[in-house]
Amino acid sequence: MKIVSFVTLLLWLPCFLEAQIYSPQIDSVMMRDGKKLAADVYIVSGGNPKPTILIQTPYNRLYYRWGLPIGVGSNLNSYGYNFVIADWRGFYGSVGAIVATPNRGEDGYDLIEWIAQQTWSDGKVGTWGPSALGKVQYQTAKEDPPHLTCCVPLVAGSQFDYSEYYPGGVYRTEYVQQLDGLGYRLSPFILANPFYSITWQYLETTNYYPSTMKVPCFMIGGWYDHNVELMLELFSGIRQLSPANVKDKHKLLMGPWAHGGFGMAQVGTCTQGELTFNEACGWSDSLAMRFFDFYLKNQANGWDNEPVIKYFQIGENVWNSTLIWPLNGLTNQKFYFQNGGLLNGSAPVTSNSSSTFIYNPADPSPTHGGPTLRQDQLQGPYDQSGVVESRNDISVFTSQVLTSPVQVAGSPVVRLFVKSDRKDTDFAIRFCDVYPDGRSMLISDGIQRMRFRNGFTVADTASMNPLQIYQVDIALPNTAYTFLTGHAIRVDITSSNYPRFDNNLNNGLQMYTAGDTLIASNRVYHETGHESYIQLPVTAGNYVSDIKNDKPFFIYPDPASTYIQMRWDMPFSESEVIILNSLGQTIKQMIVQQNEVIDITHLKAGLYLVKYRFDKNEYSVSKFIVFSF
Repeated sequence: MKIVSFVTLLLWLPCFLEAQIYSPQIDSVMMRDGKKLAADVYIVSGGNPKPTILIQTPYNRLYYRWGLPIGVGSNLNSYGYNFVIADWRGFYGSVGAIVATPNRGEDGYDLIEWIAQQTWSDGKVGTWGPSALGKVQYQTAKEDPPHLTCCVPLVAGSQFDYSEYYPGGVYRTEYVQQLDGLGYRLSPFILANPFYSITWQYLETTNYYPSTMKVPCFMIGGWYDHNVELMLELFSGIRQLSPANVKDKHKLLMGPWAHGGFGMAQVGTCTQGELTFNEACGWSDSLAMRFFDFYLKNQANGWDNEPVIKYFQIGENVWNSTLIWPLNGLTNQKFYFQNGGLLNGSAPVTSNSSSTFIYNPADPSPTHGGPTLRQDQLQGPYDQSGVVESRNDISVFTSQVLTSPVQVAGSPVVRLFVKSDRKDTDFAIRFCDVYPDGRSMLISDGIQRMRFRNGFTVADTASMNPLQIYQVDIALPNTAYTFLTGHAIRVDITSSNYPRFDNNLNNGLQMYTAGDTLIASNRVYHETGHESYIQLPVTAGNYVSDIKNDKPFFIYPDPASTYIQMRWDMPFSESEVIILNSLGQTIKQMIVQQNEVIDITHLKAGLYLVKYRFDKNEYSVSKFIVFSF
């Protein structure tokens, strides 16, 4: 499999169909060690010195000749900023400057101070860039170059954390493979350090330095990105720990965006995965340019009155603002897993209730969208119903259809009580929104390797006892998401999500080496004393645990085992009825008479939805439960 191609290297370019192709000045900028970095210099015509935006990239500066970012395209003069785009040391035009352990912050310092000395520069320099181009901005700011004025890092933090590469103790396969393909060659180190150790402690300490951010920073992130937690942690840090004269100037924008890097989904684009967010199109560029105009051009454009945090509430598709994250005034609402694939606000009252599924490492549950990076993977929100939920290696829990919105703002947490017949296995979560048409759109995901249930050091690891039930908590990434009326909340539980995460061999032996794979029988409990649930940080009082049933339509008996009947208190002798399973898949469609007996002996135990229509334009929804003796 070829992970990186020409398309991938066109990372983050705004437009490739411009009529004009730039011919920038080409320069070699001397670093303090005597080696030179290749740089393209785009100078505003007219002769007067202008502020400059610096971009440092490992993805080849030449591709920006087809169009400059932040909405500039080929209209350099109308925006009034010089651009300097430099290849990282050891990459592309700067390959000759390679050293064993580069200090990219020092290189950024030297580039900025070189810019400030040029006749076309007015001495003010801002930085911009996503992902790796964002991380290098933090490294540069840490060195405190005198002429650095402000920074705009997108979908990036400064950190290098164990949890970034081993969330829940599980190796992020496709993520590290893509980083290797882009030239970072991290996999040998990452795979050699699968346990939390003094090495990771050192790396985490040296890569988290919010107190060094001495210039205003406008951080831009996306709820579908894999860096959500890093960015929120770092933003909180720089707001609290950076110097007093700047800490109140940092701002954060969180949109409905994936990480980007290839394909149509980029920070600021309308389309993300299988969804479109017209209300967020172009916001990242327009606000970044306002930020630059305020600090680099001293324009009185009201930027200082912008909220500290502006975030997009997915579902409602509106922009909200807040001073802090997470929000104040939220309630932690638990939605319990129930027999039959139900999810509701009441703790289970039954005993001996559980759901079992088989996990075969040779046939793992496939990754379908989400916060991926590898080029051959889909990125962003995708429907899980066909590719993931249709398999038999899954337990699916779905709420009733909502009669009022549920507004989530924060980090959901899944608590599971589980058992396995193997010494080690994984439990993976996919958190989804079920649309009225049956689509199960992915919001976020998480995973836990059971040998790491007590912690991530070597001393913490422990095998599973097949006779014992274990409690594990899986924290999902922060999100701002509203489940609309007529939708449903869903939690998918599997033991794999590959290639996003390494597939556990279930043998309890050394990880990430060749070995025998064992099929596991894994069980999730939802009974008194072992109440598994998902906890959502929601607006108080906004959850209604009933379905949309705005007409007097009745199904009886409920629960049922062999038959159901339907009755309605309206002057209609018959109704069109569609029976759907908990995945939203149509089981049967028919015309039903008042009190007609309907055979359900062919239905498996579980929750079913009934869509019924009395005129050609309007449906309502009810439900019934099938149980077996």
